[in-house]
Amino acid sequence: MEKKLTDSTKFIWILRCLLVSYVVTTVLLLLMSFLLYKFDLGEQEVKLGIMAVYVVSTFAGGFLLGKLVKVRRFLWGLILGCLYFLLLILISIGVYRTVQAGENLILAFGLCAAGGMLGGMVS
Repeated sequence: MEKKLTDSTKFIWILRCLLVSYVVTTVLLLLMSFLLYKFDLGEQEVKLGIMAVYVVSTFAGGFLLGKLVKVRRFLWGLILGCLYFLLLILISIGVYRTVQAGENLILAFGLCAAGGMLGGMVS
């Protein structure tokens, strides 16, 4: 017998998968800071590394959410990627009291959304 998913169950799954994404982000940023310290990376390498962290983190969360939901996985992964980006923006506003709009912001949104969607599709 198929179990009907409630909205509260989906909400809890989304929160858990967002938490997984941010744990992955923390681990990867710690690794990147170690690499920056050890190899004296340039600004361009750091920017690429941060973009890769966005993609890998949202991919992991989208993959996990897709495994849990099992229907419209790409859409749920996309939602997770968008929520991840929204939380990044809110944290940025909380810490820096501003957000620098521009192509980097649009690129970050695209990477987060695409990473989550790809994770959901692959799951």
